[in-house]
Amino acid sequence: MFQTFDSDADPSRGAERVAQLRDWLAERKLDGFLVPRADEHQGEYVAARSERLRWLTGFAGSAGVALVLADKALIFVDGRYTLQVRDQADMAVFTPESLVENPPSAWIGDNVQRGARIGFDPWLHTIADARALRAAATKAGAEMIALDVNPIDVLWIDQPAPPLEPVTIHPIAFAGELARDKLARLAKVIGQQGASHCVLTDPSSVAWAFNIRGGDVPHTPLALGFAVLGADGRHGLFMDKRKMGIETEAYLTQLCELHPPRRLEPELAHLAAQGAAIALDPALAADRLRMIVEDAGGKLVEAPDPARLPRAVKNAAEIAGARAAHARDGAAVVEFLAWLDRAAPGSVDEIGAVTRLEDCRRAAGEAAQMPLRDVSFDTISGSGPNGAIIHYRVSRATNRRLEQGELFLIDSGAQYQDGTTDITRTIAIGTPTDEMRERATIVLKGLIGISMLRFPPGTRGSDIDVVARLAHWKSGIDYAHGTGHGVGSYLSVHEGPQRIARTGSEKLVEGMILSNEPGYYQPGRYGIRLENLILVTAAEPIEGGDIAMHGFETLTLVPFDRRLVAPWLLTRDELCWLDRYHARVLAEIGPLVGGETLKWLEAATAPLR
Repeated sequence: MFQTFDSDADPSRGAERVAQLRDWLAERKLDGFLVPRADEHQGEYVAARSERLRWLTGFAGSAGVALVLADKALIFVDGRYTLQVRDQADMAVFTPESLVENPPSAWIGDNVQRGARIGFDPWLHTIADARALRAAATKAGAEMIALDVNPIDVLWIDQPAPPLEPVTIHPIAFAGELARDKLARLAKVIGQQGASHCVLTDPSSVAWAFNIRGGDVPHTPLALGFAVLGADGRHGLFMDKRKMGIETEAYLTQLCELHPPRRLEPELAHLAAQGAAIALDPALAADRLRMIVEDAGGKLVEAPDPARLPRAVKNAAEIAGARAAHARDGAAVVEFLAWLDRAAPGSVDEIGAVTRLEDCRRAAGEAAQMPLRDVSFDTISGSGPNGAIIHYRVSRATNRRLEQGELFLIDSGAQYQDGTTDITRTIAIGTPTDEMRERATIVLKGLIGISMLRFPPGTRGSDIDVVARLAHWKSGIDYAHGTGHGVGSYLSVHEGPQRIARTGSEKLVEGMILSNEPGYYQPGRYGIRLENLILVTAAEPIEGGDIAMHGFETLTLVPFDRRLVAPWLLTRDELCWLDRYHARVLAEIGPLVGGETLKWLEAATAPLR
C-alpha cells in the first residue's frame, strides 16, 4: 500500500509539549513562537522531519499554524479542517482560529501585548508572510524575532533524519522538452526580471526545470533541494549527492554545478557580496534567503518564480500523457465502482475501499505497462458523517463501514509517469433520501456549469468561481473550499499558480490543468463532492460572436452515480452535457474493461433523458 492507516497524531501530548516549548522560550526571554505546517521549501507535502506542527499539536492537516504564548495557545486552520482540528488537537490547550479570516498576522496585530517578543523560524515563513508578521507586530508595539535555531528541533528528541530517496531522470517522452532548453528559457526570464541570479525554492520547479523526479515527500515525486540559476546560463543545484546514482549525477553535471545543501547559504552570501542581483519569489521563498542576500550587501529582486507559469502550461507531450493517464485511471475507478456496487451494504469499510481502489489502479497500470508509481495523496474515504470532514484521512481508529442509506465520498488520485490524476465521486449506499439527491444534484450543476463554460482570454479563476456556486446560493447553501486547483504533470496534485477560487488571481491560459470540484457538507451526517480534472483549451471563435473564447476539456472519465441525480433539477443543456459525458465515458473506457464491469458501465452511463 502507498498509504497507511495508522494515526501518529496524538492530542494527549499537546499540553506536555507546549509546556516544554514555553520553558524554552522563557529562558530566552521570548513571549511566543509560531509553528507553521511548513518546511524550508514552503511545500504542501513535507518530509516526516518537518512535521513540527503535528508533533506539537497532534493536528495532521496540510495547512495550519500554531501560535504559542505564555498564557494561551492558538491553532489556525482553514475551512477544510474546522472539524478535523477539534478531533486531533487538545481543545483544552489550543483555541482554534480561522487561517483565512483571522490569520496569525491579523491576530498578532490586534491581540499581543506591547513589548512582546514573538519568535519565528525564518526558514519556515515566506518573505511575504514574515513581512506581514513584522508589520502586525509593529502595529501592536511588539517585535518579531528571527531565530537561528528552531526550538521544536531542539525539543523533538526522536525527530526523523532528512530524506535520502533516489533522484531519477524524467524521460523526454513525458517531459516534452529538454532540460537545457527549459533552463535557457528561464535564464532569459531572469535577465528580463532585472536579476543576475534566481533561487528556485520550490522543489516542483526544480524537478520541472531539470527534468528530474524523486521521493523525498509523500505522494509527490520531488527531490528536495534548491537551485540557483544564472541569467548567464551558469547554474547550481544544491542537493545531497547521496540521492543520485551514477547516471543521474552524470546527467546533472552537464546542466549545472552540484553542491551539498549546506553550501547554499555561503554560496548565496558570496554571490550577494559580489554585487549580484538575486531574484526571490516573495510568496514562495523563505525569509531566511532574503536575510542572507541583504546581510551580504546584495540586491534583492522580488519576482515570481520563473518556472511556475511555464510548469503550469502543459506542452503537447504532457497533455497527451494526461489524457492517457486519465483513461487508464478511469478504467481502474470504474472497476472499483462496479465492485462496490455489487457489495452488500455494511460489507465494506473505508479502509477496505481504499485498499481495493489502489489494487485496481495497480492492475490497470500493469496492464498498460505504465506502473502506478504512487497515489497522489492519501485517499479521502469517508462514509456517512466522515464524508463531511472535507480532508478526512481514514485511520484504524476512525474506520467505518459503508452502511445502508448513507453516502460514501471517495476522493483519490494516482501518480503515473505520464500524468497525475485526482477524482472525487460520491456514491449512494442503498437508497438515498430525497434531500441527498437534491443536494447532490446541486453539486453536479456546479460541476457542469464550470465544464460548459466559455470565457475570454484574460479570465482569472476568481472570475468563474461563482459559476460553480450559483445553484448552491439559490438554495441557501455553500462550501468552505475553492472550486479548483492546478494539477502537475507527474508532480504535485495541487499545483499553482492557477486555481478556481475567490483568491484565484492567475489568468487561465491554454494548457493549464485544473480540478473542478464543488461540494456540500452536512456536519455529522454526510458530505458530497464531485470532481473532474479539466484542461483549458485554445480560444476559438463562436459563430456570430466578436471574441474568441477558451473552454475546458474534461480529462476525467468516470460516470456519476445516477441514484444521486434528480433530472428534474437539471436544465436541458445540463442534461445534454451529462448524457454526452456518459456516452464519452462508455466509448473510451468501455474497451478497457470487460465482463461484469462492462455491463455495470453500460447501465451507469445510460441516457437520463
